[in-house]
Amino acid sequence: MLTKRIIPCLDIKQGRVVKGVKFLGLRDAGDPVEVARVYDRQRADELVFLDITASFEERKTLVGLVEEIAKNIFMPFTVGGGIRDTADIRDLLNAGADKVSINTAAVKCPDLISDAARKFGSQCIVVAIDAQQSHKSQVTSHKWEVYINGGRTPAELDAVGWAKKAAALGAGEILLTSMDYDGTKDGYDLALTRAITRAVNIPVIASGGAGKLEHFYDVFTQAGADAALAASIFHYQQYSIIQVKEYLKKKGVAVRI
Repeated sequence: MLTKRIIPCLDIKQGRVVKGVKFLGLRDAGDPVEVARVYDRQRADELVFLDITASFEERKTLVGLVEEIAKNIFMPFTVGGGIRDTADIRDLLNAGADKVSINTAAVKCPDLISDAARKFGSQCIVVAIDAQQSHKSQVTSHKWEVYINGGRTPAELDAVGWAKKAAALGAGEILLTSMDYDGTKDGYDLALTRAITRAVNIPVIASGGAGKLEHFYDVFTQAGADAALAASIFHYQQYSIIQVKEYLKKKGVAVRI
């Protein structure tokens, strides 16, 4: 049986870890290298690093910071933000990333997914999807819309349809963030996560809304997520990685202790 993964996330702005609610109201959460070391000691299954303003600011990810973090951890490391082409992906892999997460660039140029999968292997390519429930009229078939540029720009794409296309193009994994639930601590968006996990045959990382131990159990058992990503509850010491894993193990969920 494959174990479920618990993944802390470092949202990076101006070289610092930050966290907000629904992508707004960002507040400082520490030095990225020091925070990464903490999660490494806690035996997190992976670490995700997202330079959340890189695409909007039309600049590359902070490669030097990626290198420094990679030197200080021993867990799988996924990096995203500001990636525009396969050269950027190569630079991040050379800097110490094990996987890269592409969002805005993949939407603008879907062929980037297939090109990257062919050059580096699907196992390296994570397609990140920031999705928000559609508030358009009932004429639209979109239940959840895809947003790009750090959640600033609607992409006029249906999240489920886009996930299917990304998987078909060679993505090895989907990092799914609910913009409606992000930072709320009200639990993961189970309906959105379930819709995506049922639509694709690649692993799905659920993100956005973790606030209680029960939320991790629910997203695994009710929505079929392969991994759960969280930030606020770990950054501000509400729970540790090991507390989440011990709880899940007691509930019968396969996790790596």
